Amino acid sequence: MKKGYFFILIATIAFSSMEVVLKLIAGEVNPVQLTLARFSIGFVFLAPVAVYTLKKRSKRLNRKSVAYFALLGLIGIAICMPIYQMSINFTESSVVAVLFSCNPVFVTFFAFMILKEPIKRRHLAALSLEILGTLAIINPLHIKLNMVGVGLALCSTVLFSIYGVMGKRKCAEYGGAVVTCFSFLFGSVIIFCFILITHIPAVAGFFQSIGLPSFAQIPILEGYTLQNLPYVLYVSAGVAGVGFCAYFLAMEYQPASVVSLVYFFKPALSPILAWMVHGEEIPGNMLAGILLILAGSFANIIPGILEIRRAKQQMPSN
Repeated sequence: MKKGYFFILIATIAFSSMEVVLKLIAGEVNPVQLTLARFSIGFVFLAPVAVYTLKKRSKRLNRKSVAYFALLGLIGIAICMPIYQMSINFTESSVVAVLFSCNPVFVTFFAFMILKEPIKRRHLAALSLEILGTLAIINPLHIKLNMVGVGLALCSTVLFSIYGVMGKRKCAEYGGAVVTCFSFLFGSVIIFCFILITHIPAVAGFFQSIGLPSFAQIPILEGYTLQNLPYVLYVSAGVAGVGFCAYFLAMEYQPASVVSLVYFFKPALSPILAWMVHGEEIPGNMLAGILLILAGSFANIIPGILEIRRAKQQMPSN
């Protein structure tokens, strides 16, 4: 039980600081290139832990599991993360962080569709509050945000929710470290292959013609400097390696509703960090959105925790 909360704490710190750190190097490194660095370094960092976990559980990866991890890598790493990092180039890091915190509600509905977990009234109440919070942040009547950035942030949120639900299915069998490590591996391989393809003149010309020059002739090593290397290592070994691993390890000890505490604290902590590091303001509409999203997370998490406690109290003691 205590281990679960410890992993939740680690994941919360890592995820809450991610957008703030990425903003420090936005524009210096291609977003797809940075995704490759983040998750390939994360894989190397987690590989020894994953091998140890497989030996401890006396498990081996079969073809079906390999294919499953490859699909996880495609959805959660190769597609989701470049979109996520591009969103930070278009709008404030605090906005991206708050919108990404809608994740727990999307997880609830995808868990219903994929894992057949029931949807309760508290889930619907949370979804309503999350939507109101998102609208408050976007402020459609007085739009000042870059809507491309907002759209990219929400798209990455949905994809990450699918990744988390699909990953949870394998956590019980292989463990969180294994799920994280091998999804990183296959995601990195897919991204590397995509980077090579973008150097084909016809492919590069296509992306430039549709207004996506960042997807044309993507570099692999260009752009890294001694100044931005510490930030790259932090978002790679720190956030990607430790943060994602802690997120999936928490699922081994706690229900998904409790693990969602990561996103309960994130929307409150990330804007504060963005204000401290970047001087980003927290306007009234964003503050209202943060409070609504926090209320949605609260409505989703706390009743679940109380249900678990009641169930334990009703269990006969030996």
